[in-house]
Amino acid sequence: MALLAYTAFLAFPFLWLVSTAFKPPRELARLHPTWIPDHPTLDNFRQALREQPLLRSAGNSLLTAAACAVVAVVIATPLAYVLARRRTRLTRAASAWVVVSQAFPLVVLIIPLFLLLKSWGLVDSRAGLVMVYVVWSLPFALWMLTGYVRAVPRELEEAAAVDGAGRLRVLVSVIAPLLAPGIVATTLFAFLTAWNEFFFALVLLKSPDEQTLPVVLTHFIGAGGTPDLGPLAAAALLATLPALVLFAVIQRRITDGMLAGAVKA
Repeated sequence: MALLAYTAFLAFPFLWLVSTAFKPPRELARLHPTWIPDHPTLDNFRQALREQPLLRSAGNSLLTAAACAVVAVVIATPLAYVLARRRTRLTRAASAWVVVSQAFPLVVLIIPLFLLLKSWGLVDSRAGLVMVYVVWSLPFALWMLTGYVRAVPRELEEAAAVDGAGRLRVLVSVIAPLLAPGIVATTLFAFLTAWNEFFFALVLLKSPDEQTLPVVLTHFIGAGGTPDLGPLAAAALLATLPALVLFAVIQRRITDGMLAGAVKA
C-alpha cells in the first residue's frame, strides 16, 4: 500500500503535466480542472515550437550532457579504481572530500567558477559549461564507481597479473568489462544531471544560440511572472521525454549496475 502511494506521489506531477499540455486555453482557465481534457489539442506544442527555439536548445543540451557524461566517466573510472584498491590515508582523505564536496551550495561555487572561466575566455561557451558540469558530476561518479570496483574480486586482478598483465591492461581488459553495468548507470546519472541543470547554464550562458533547454523553458514565463501554462507544459513534456526514453531503454542495465555497486559500496 505504501509503495502504491509512493508511486502515485511520484507519478502525479508527470501525469498532470501531460494533461495540461493537451488542454486548450479555455480548459486551463477552469476553476475546477479535470484530469482528462474534454477537447485535447496539439496547439500548445505548435505554439511552443513556434515561440521558442526548443529544437536548437535541445541540441545544445544533448551535446553538453553527452560530453559531460563521457568525460566524467572516463576520468572517474581509473580514479575510482585507485580509491577502491589503494587504502591509504591519502585515498581515505580523497574519498571523504568527495562526499563533503557534494554539500557545497551552488551559490558558493558560481562566483569563483565564473571568474576562472572568464580568465580562460570560456564564459558563454559550451566548452566552459561542459567543464563545469564535469567538475560537478565527478564526485558523484567517483562515489558510484568506487563501490562497483570494490565489488570486483581481487583474485581476478591477481590472476591477470600472474599472466603478465600490467595495471593498465588489468583495468582495461579485466575491470572495465565487469564494470559495464556500473559505467552505464553512472553515465546515465551524469547525463541526466547535466540535461536537467539550470543554475550554471543560466549564469554562464548569455548567447541565445548557446542556451540549453532548461534555460529556454523559463522564457515561457512572462514579465509579470505569469506562465503561459499550455505552451510551457508542452515544452516541459518535450524536454522530459528524451530522458524517459533513455531511461526506459537501458533500465535493466541500470538496475544491474546499481545492485552490483551496492554489494560492497
